[in-house]
Amino acid sequence: MKKTLLSLTAVLLNIACTDEATECRNLYDAEQFSEALTVCEKACNMNNGNGCLTIGELYRNGQGVKQDYQQAKIYFEKACNMNNGNGCLNIGKLYYNGQGVKQDYQQVKIYIEKACNMNNGSGCYNLGVLYYNGQGVKQDYQQAKTYYEKACNLNEGLGCINLGVLYEYRHGVTRDYQQAKTYYEKACNLNYGLGCRNLGVLYEYGHGVTLDYHQAKTYYEKPATCMMNQGALILDIFTSMVTA
Repeated sequence: MKKTLLSLTAVLLNIACTDEATECRNLYDAEQFSEALTVCEKACNMNNGNGCLTIGELYRNGQGVKQDYQQAKIYFEKACNMNNGNGCLNIGKLYYNGQGVKQDYQQVKIYIEKACNMNNGSGCYNLGVLYYNGQGVKQDYQQAKTYYEKACNLNEGLGCINLGVLYEYRHGVTRDYQQAKTYYEKACNLNYGLGCRNLGVLYEYGHGVTLDYHQAKTYYEKPATCMMNQGALILDIFTSMVTA
């Protein structure tokens, strides 16, 4: 009987925690930042990683609180320690930008690698970018390709786009327009506007496809309705290798 009561209590606490975390994020998305902070603190104190993550975002962005990168790092670390990939990802961002900490590419790699190991597509994509650019690691296009592939398989469209670029521009692989087309199509279908745009370029110049200006125009028009920056929380910290 005692075990049953303990199990029931644990279930009820978990439900309460989930409810607090959901309300926390809803308030954040509604830009009710002060209210979000109160609710998110409850969720974080109940060991909900998303609650801690959101508090970190509030402090990093100065939303409802005075901007404080040190406090942001504390909450991102809490989230990361709760196996929240986005928490690890955001610590990587702080180290990349030198926000509240000394810029350190080695630390960036450590944290985004943690995120990737938690099957966080954005973490894998950004790890690929580090290898492509040789930031904190030896430049290695094959390793970049490996992480872009993992990101793409996790439906991170930026990984698919960069895979397409590797094949289109012969970066560490044999040029293969068909492969580039396959990856750009997947990104476009995931509503990543840059994938649609790059697909349009293939049709405009007849690279790996029959030259077709009408198709090119169709894909060029899609980015207007696609989210160009959908995906990684730390997309803004890396210089994309996707060229015009």
